[in-house]
Amino acid sequence: MRLFNKLSILALSSAFFLPMACTGLLDDPLENVQKVEETDYTQTENMMLLVYGAYAQLNDLQWESFPTIALRGDDVNPAGDQQPLIQTDLFVYDRNFWLYNSTWLNLYSDIIYWHGAMEELMKYQEAGASAALTNQYIAEMKVMRAFELLQLARLWSDILIPTNSQPRDLYNVELSSFNEVMEHISAQMDEAIPNLAAVRPNQRTDVPGGITRFTALAVKAMANLEIGNYQAAADATGEIIAEGNFTLQDDYYQLFKIPGKLSSESLMELQYSDYGTATGTVNRYLWDFFGPASWTPSVAGAGGGWGFWEPSATYVKFMLDRGERERLEATVLFTPDGIAQIKSDPAYANLPSWITNVSKDGDVFNNHPRYKFLSGKFYLPSTQLTPGRFSYGENKNFSVIRYSEVLLMHAEALTSGANSSVMSADEAVNAVRSRVGMDALSGVTLDDVLDEKFAEFATEWGIRFFDLVRHGKIAPLSYEGRTYTEADRFLPYPLEQVDILPQLKEVSKP
Repeated sequence: MRLFNKLSILALSSAFFLPMACTGLLDDPLENVQKVEETDYTQTENMMLLVYGAYAQLNDLQWESFPTIALRGDDVNPAGDQQPLIQTDLFVYDRNFWLYNSTWLNLYSDIIYWHGAMEELMKYQEAGASAALTNQYIAEMKVMRAFELLQLARLWSDILIPTNSQPRDLYNVELSSFNEVMEHISAQMDEAIPNLAAVRPNQRTDVPGGITRFTALAVKAMANLEIGNYQAAADATGEIIAEGNFTLQDDYYQLFKIPGKLSSESLMELQYSDYGTATGTVNRYLWDFFGPASWTPSVAGAGGGWGFWEPSATYVKFMLDRGERERLEATVLFTPDGIAQIKSDPAYANLPSWITNVSKDGDVFNNHPRYKFLSGKFYLPSTQLTPGRFSYGENKNFSVIRYSEVLLMHAEALTSGANSSVMSADEAVNAVRSRVGMDALSGVTLDDVLDEKFAEFATEWGIRFFDLVRHGKIAPLSYEGRTYTEADRFLPYPLEQVDILPQLKEVSKP
């Protein structure tokens, strides 16, 4: 597949207003905004530059945004030396922490960018471009926008919803409540769904791996779960399931490696490539954040990372108690110190022989002061690196929404009171369990579903944290010395944004 990097985005600057670097999204003077008015909108073939640029913006997930979103569950702990990040995991929030402000700016920059692209697509349509095609591309960008609005609201509750590509217009936008944001997302997905292709992302030929109708249905389900509209969530996930177009990849371990790229389980995936060459252009996520600070890779010279993302001992013990191997082995990379830490608990003194600090691919993970465990889902075996490439994780994609999440959201909605003629909660949960060799359950409850999601999605996108707080089942969040209260659900607005936006100042706590 052809991927598009920052150069593609820069090529778009001649097409529409483009906010510059996100360091001053709402403070940029007009001279820092590019505008060229000579675009010939009758040249409809140039529309694809807008589409490629939109996907490049989506794929350009800054490293700091993911941990801000995904940190606070009992599935993962921060490692490393970022003390405010460690405090965040303890539910002690510093509104001056640069990571909060950067994440806010990153997400809003994306959303405003996509508004600009949508506005330009409408100009092509007015100049005679295919309405069906432009409406499809606009719908794809609406899904991108909706997914990131969802993350903003999950982090900060009441947020601003941009309505166009002009950053300064945010000064005049009223804050929307958490529920209003979720209702807006659901309504936006209803607008987008009829215009999107009813295929798997990996079946698209124009933009392989691009957004489809099923991606929009999944985002709609997520938003409706957040506000307790369980029937709408069941209907959305039920439509995906009934299509019968998605399957769970057999090998859970390889799902997060090169063989899992654009699998038939993927509804949304950030895409990267080294183009199969030893040198030259590469598009990659900054996997160094997750990588080992000390290891002995099978391929000599393979680079490591910072070791900032650590699955929790709580998660390891939860999986051992369940008799899980495949998902635990795929999710957690053990160091000798990590194994010793688990064994120090008398209940886990005798661990299975397969728990080792050597991965299935022969990479050895050594002790390091920053961490006891490393994240397997963000690990690419050194043996899967393209020969001649040595950066950690290079050529690996980033999974965002998987079919297993659709199945378990369906079960979550049904065990919360919704109805479905498509699939029962038992069937949905057992489909996910069967993939990893777990016995079938009957009469599943909401607690069973949340446990299954814990096992399936640990360290991914904050799913565990958002599940627990959504259902008020917060006791597990007070673990390993932490104390969580309902007041800890949302982050404080970044101080830099409070100073800029009067709406935030009016509601911000000291």
